[in-house]
Amino acid sequence: MTSLLHLDSSANRSGDSVSRELTASFAETWQARHGSAGYRYRDLAADPVPPLDTAYCTLGRRLERNGLPSLAGIDAWIRSPAEEREWGLTRLLITELLAADTVLIGAPMYNYSVSALLKAWIDRVSFPGVFTDPDTGKSLLRGVKIVVVTTRGGTYGPGTPREAWDFQTPYLRMYFGKQGVAEQNICFVSAEMTLAGLVPHLAHQRPLAANSLAAARAEVTALAATVGRSASGATA
Repeated sequence: MTSLLHLDSSANRSGDSVSRELTASFAETWQARHGSAGYRYRDLAADPVPPLDTAYCTLGRRLERNGLPSLAGIDAWIRSPAEEREWGLTRLLITELLAADTVLIGAPMYNYSVSALLKAWIDRVSFPGVFTDPDTGKSLLRGVKIVVVTTRGGTYGPGTPREAWDFQTPYLRMYFGKQGVAEQNICFVSAEMTLAGLVPHLAHQRPLAANSLAAARAEVTALAATVGRSASGATA
């Protein structure tokens, strides 16, 4: 069954979040094509992922010293209630991720990078060894499609004065690539100048903002209509 994991990481839950609007459009289009049975939604603002603590680190280091067992074998290495609690929280998120054919991430730019809400999720699912097939050594995420919807108050695209200030897109591309996701399976959709409608000195940029948002809306709809998993297990 084709499956979608939908993550929103905007702190703004008031209804006027652009990233939430765009990811919702993707999810609606995807469900219209595939149904709702394979859809999983996680709001990282409504249900924040706890930051890592000592028990998480202790368990992870113990596994690294002992050869990194498979996901199913980690329970046997737990030595305390705190480690059991940390692993319970972590395993749930990892299981969700590994079950997905497509991962949709709403990632507004906060201070030139991702939100703390998204970073907490990334830190927790990045448990040592869990994305590696113990039999083949290959990444368990190699066939997953990652769709990241980014929203920025200004412009940070190639050739713009603030291109070098973007620590969001390069970070996410590097992170998922390092986890074994194929480069061609990592897609970014960006809506820029989202502050133009709010900040008076950016009023002259409102046409640019409107065009960027319209293009992003069209792109997420088109992507949602085409992503999926073929019978051979390759991402379409």
